[in-house]
Amino acid sequence: MKELKHLNKYFKKYRSKLLLGIVITIVARLFSLAVPNYVNQSIQVIEEYLGETVSLSQAKTTLFQYILIIVGTALLSALFTFLMRQTIINVSRYIEFDLKNEIFDHYQILTLDFYKKNRIGDLMNRISEDVNQVRMYAGPVIMYGMNTITIFICVITIMFIKAPTLAAYTLIPLPILSILIYQISKVIHLRSTKVQEFLSSLSTFAQESFSGVAVIKAYGMEPQVNKELETLALEGKDTSMDLAKVNAWFFPFMILLIGISNIIVIYFGGKMYLDNKIESFGLIAEFILYVNMLTWPVAVVGWLTSIIQRAEASQKRINEFLEVRPDIQNEVTAETSILGNIEFKNVSFTYDDTQITALKDVSFSVKAGQTVAILGKTGAGKSTILDLVARLYDTTEGEIRIDGVPIQKKNLGMLRKAIGAVPQDAFLFSDTIQNNIRFGNEEANLEDIIDSTKKAVVHENIAGFSQKYDTILGERGITLSGGQKQRISIARALLKDPKIYLFDDCLSAVDTETEEEILNNLKKASKDKTTLIVSHRVSSAKNADYILVLDNGRIIQEGTHEELNNKTGYYKELYFNQLAEKE
Repeated sequence: MKELKHLNKYFKKYRSKLLLGIVITIVARLFSLAVPNYVNQSIQVIEEYLGETVSLSQAKTTLFQYILIIVGTALLSALFTFLMRQTIINVSRYIEFDLKNEIFDHYQILTLDFYKKNRIGDLMNRISEDVNQVRMYAGPVIMYGMNTITIFICVITIMFIKAPTLAAYTLIPLPILSILIYQISKVIHLRSTKVQEFLSSLSTFAQESFSGVAVIKAYGMEPQVNKELETLALEGKDTSMDLAKVNAWFFPFMILLIGISNIIVIYFGGKMYLDNKIESFGLIAEFILYVNMLTWPVAVVGWLTSIIQRAEASQKRINEFLEVRPDIQNEVTAETSILGNIEFKNVSFTYDDTQITALKDVSFSVKAGQTVAILGKTGAGKSTILDLVARLYDTTEGEIRIDGVPIQKKNLGMLRKAIGAVPQDAFLFSDTIQNNIRFGNEEANLEDIIDSTKKAVVHENIAGFSQKYDTILGERGITLSGGQKQRISIARALLKDPKIYLFDDCLSAVDTETEEEILNNLKKASKDKTTLIVSHRVSSAKNADYILVLDNGRIIQEGTHEELNNKTGYYKELYFNQLAEKE
């Protein structure tokens, strides 16, 4: 139960509603407890009539009163049971809402390393299926648990007050039941954990298959994928069946033991009645009703135990992620403006997951308003520089300064608000085109959006769609070409109008003519803005104020286009090779 202690803060938050629900639960059960007593009283009236101690009219009147009381208490019990569900079950939904928000908020502050090490399907399963299992603990377990405790205490107390010997005989099966529940619950906990782990694997497989459906179809891999799914599904079936088999033992055992209790009541109660040890035959009927009232609470103990075990297994999986501390911490709460000065001082960086050293002793500086282009071969470390500026990672060695202050001393939220980033792999949401562009500036109107798309040379493409800017994009923008996705991402960054632009080879899917037009527009839009452009093309870099050439994580050349073009080296060779390709 230690894993479920995480929910205590939510129980405290909704304690008034929970307490009200518990009071209503007790009241509902107290009303239901009146029924067996009045059934006993009714049978006694019939016995008195048969013994000719009361008249027929008196017996009818008394019976009618008792029937009204029985019906009335039953209706009141039903009403309070409804109110009980409305309070306690609603609280479980509130807790579900809060827990999902807590998990999602935590997911958002975790760094990229976390997402490289964990599968998306597993993340989704923990915020959906696992939270649902925990909700069952926060609602039905509390509701039926209180219901069971109230009935046990009240019924057993009444039974011992009315007939201690008969009550003792009747309750003999209960200790046996408790031992069985304890033993079976341990097995349920282990198998519940395996079921939840399988559901994560299934979610991951489905998510990856749907995301990669184009590749699967292109390679004709549908039969193999179906076979993998079938294997996974069979494994899941076996895992779930193992749990179901254990759960299946609960109800038969409980019904058997309750049946034995009924037999004990009839046998020993009848014997005691014949021996004149109990006054009325109605007491036997009352005890049978009490035993049957215990049937559901006793039966539900097994179900509740199963829920608790599954909830604990799920909450343990949730806690594993909630306990992960982000590598990137926002050390500064004060919000200060960003001017755009960037300085790298002997920066080295090694990726934690692959142990690849992407940057080695890199030093350079960019003044606010300058444009710096970064060129180099694939894997040279170009994109890593942009990730470090956005503080998606922290340096392994060395220091990055923003406006003369160590980047860690800048408010992380303000830093990222001041950045307009366009990644090479443009990501678009399954939403309208205008909402995807407005993602960079939620206050922007349609005119502003159109202006940014014109600068990104994608307005005419969008205008050609039947729904224009209200066109709904498929997942990750699958309905658009690579070049269109890149240009919409550029429009998103331009609309944000940040202090720092980070363009990561964002024109790789665009033809040279369109590239030239976009670059001219970017030059005007990024005037007085600090701009870092990563590219494989000299055409994207030649108009920059300064150019860095990287190779194997080190700066091997730096200078202006004219300076580098007059030196023998990588840049000059690349320039003439690309010039020859054009010709």
